[in-house]
Amino acid sequence: MNMNPIKNHRGFTLLEILFALAIGLVVMGAIFVAMITGKRSSVAIEQRISAAQDARASLEIMSVEIGMASFNPNFVPGIWRETGTCNNPSASQAFRGIQVATPNAITVEMDIDENGVVGNPNEVIAYVYDIPNRRITRSTNCGGAQPFLGETVGTAGRSVRIINGEAAVNLPVFRYFDGQGVDITGGLPGAIPNIRRIEIALAVETENPDPAAQQRQRMIYTNSVILRNHAFSQ
Repeated sequence: MNMNPIKNHRGFTLLEILFALAIGLVVMGAIFVAMITGKRSSVAIEQRISAAQDARASLEIMSVEIGMASFNPNFVPGIWRETGTCNNPSASQAFRGIQVATPNAITVEMDIDENGVVGNPNEVIAYVYDIPNRRITRSTNCGGAQPFLGETVGTAGRSVRIINGEAAVNLPVFRYFDGQGVDITGGLPGAIPNIRRIEIALAVETENPDPAAQQRQRMIYTNSVILRNHAFSQ
C-alpha cells in the first residue's frame, strides 16, 4: 500500500493572480506618489534656504557698509566726491558721506584708510535697486554696477528676485529717519544732513516656483542701521 499523503498540486486561479497584481499596482503607485511629493518638498526647501541665505548675507553686508557712511576720522573738510566720476569734489559737501539717498538707491562715502582722501577702493559704494532685472546692484568708486543680490534675468544659478517694487509689495528698499525717529524719506535730498538711521528692506522671492504649489516663495528681511559717523563728520 502507498502510505504517502496525497499532495495538493492545485495552483492559483486567474482571479487570484489579477487580484494580487491589482494590490501590487496600488502599493507601487502609493510609493511613487510619496517619492514625487518628497522630491518636490525637498526642492522647495532647498530653494527657500538658498534664497534666505543669500538675502540675509547681502543684507548684512549692506548694513555694515552703509553704517560706515561719513567716516572721516581726521575731520578733513571738502573730502566728499561727486557721484558721477568720483574725480572732483562734490558740490553737496553738506550731504557728507551720503551723496545719494532715494527709496531705491544710496551712495555712501567713507575714508576707510584714514588718509584724508575719499576715492580709494571701496570708499565710495553705491547700491541701486534695478527694478527691470529684479536685483540689487553694487558699484564701487563710481565704477560699473555689478550684480549683488540677484543676477541678470535668465542667468543660471540666480537664487532670488527682488520684488520691493511690485504692486502687491510696494516696499522701499531704503527709508530714512532723523534723530527723533521721524521718516524724512519724502524730504530728500535736502534732508540728507539730518539722516541718523536707515531702514533697509529686501522683499525677495525664489527664482523658480515651488514644484508643489507652483508659486514662488516670498520672504521679507529688514535691518535698521544707525549712522554714528554721519552726525559728527565734517
